[in-house]
Amino acid sequence: MPLDPQIVKVMESVAALGLPPANTVSPDEARANARNRPRAPGPEVAKVENRNIPSTDGDVPVRIYTPEGNGPFPILAWYHGGGWVVGDLDSADATARDLCVGGKCVVVSVDYRLAPDTKFPGPANDCWAATIWAVENAASINADGSRLAVGGDSAGGNLAAAMCLMAADRGGLDIALQVLIYPVTDVSFTTVSYQDNAEGYGLTKVVMEWYWDHYLSGSADASNPYAAPAQAKSLAGQPPALVITAEFDPLRDEGEAYGKRLSEVGVETTTTRYDGVIHGFFNMNAVVDKSQQAVDEASAALRKAFARSGAPSAAD
Repeated sequence: MPLDPQIVKVMESVAALGLPPANTVSPDEARANARNRPRAPGPEVAKVENRNIPSTDGDVPVRIYTPEGNGPFPILAWYHGGGWVVGDLDSADATARDLCVGGKCVVVSVDYRLAPDTKFPGPANDCWAATIWAVENAASINADGSRLAVGGDSAGGNLAAAMCLMAADRGGLDIALQVLIYPVTDVSFTTVSYQDNAEGYGLTKVVMEWYWDHYLSGSADASNPYAAPAQAKSLAGQPPALVITAEFDPLRDEGEAYGKRLSEVGVETTTTRYDGVIHGFFNMNAVVDKSQQAVDEASAALRKAFARSGAPSAAD
């Protein structure tokens, strides 16, 4: 189908900013340009708190969102997008608020270190450390560590999938749901969606190649499932998943392929493609109806997963 008219308006507004493509500037400049994009505020929540979480590689900043109610609430660990190179707690703020309210959960938004200053596996290690902390210290944030979901958009979806693979290998996390919003799952640029959407729809093929070049230390990393989850030999026993993709997105096919693999080995998986929209649409719900539909779908999936994963609380 054609581009959604509301998406076209967003694309026109972004184009009017005149920001150069990320791959034509330095990582620092790309981050600054990303911060210059206008962002609609998310809904009010009961409490927002910034903390620094200790890890073996130094403190990991997190922002903790608590919904209205008595708790203890389930936990969603959220990892922002931005190709592992850009993005921060502020870029994820509105989405974290939306999912805090809609999912009726404490959201722990993780400000992992960025590439190329910190390459793989540093960002993934930060996300692991912060998520383990959230579970082990749940009582201190009015949360229930027995009801955990992980999620993220784009590179954040990649990190969320990696957390589930790590949990299978290491233990320590019992994950009720993985919310993968147009996730990066493989170092491959040959899919139909990469060919059809290589340019002209926001995220481009050359920018994704630039992101991967900054994230990975060498070719061996491309076959590591914690960097490229599609490289996992088996996905059997992985947590239930919600995979959301966008029609006009280079990453569409790899996200859907990952969802298919999960389903094929018996993992309860919902894969939803939103037609007429582009990469990044999940964060556009202030002005795009389909974006709000996707946020509502993710929120409902979280509530359902939390209800099944532990005793109901006041949050339900």
